[in-house]
Amino acid sequence: MICNDIGRDSLIMRKSADWMSIADERILEALRENESGTPTSLSENEYVRFSRPHLHQRMTKLERYGLIRFLGNGVYVLTEEGQQYLDGELDAATLEPDDED
Repeated sequence: MICNDIGRDSLIMRKSADWMSIADERILEALRENESGTPTSLSENEYVRFSRPHLHQRMTKLERYGLIRFLGNGVYVLTEEGQQYLDGELDAATLEPDDED
């Protein structure tokens, strides 16, 4: 479980899954803030601080679990499920991966 401070009196308790990493949290938050992103653009974000190859790997995993959607040309956006996770309304451990590889 990850706890994020969203204000002086409010905390969001996110229920992460065992397959998730801290990079995933940063990716989801950056996509929410910027409305879309690529592994390259996120690797240049001083808040995210992970390499482009690592971000690509993590974004592929997040897409597989339905938290982000690939639009093409390297661009990803947050899904409704991704937003629900960030808002503490979705337990990521309940998500099933898309088996397409």
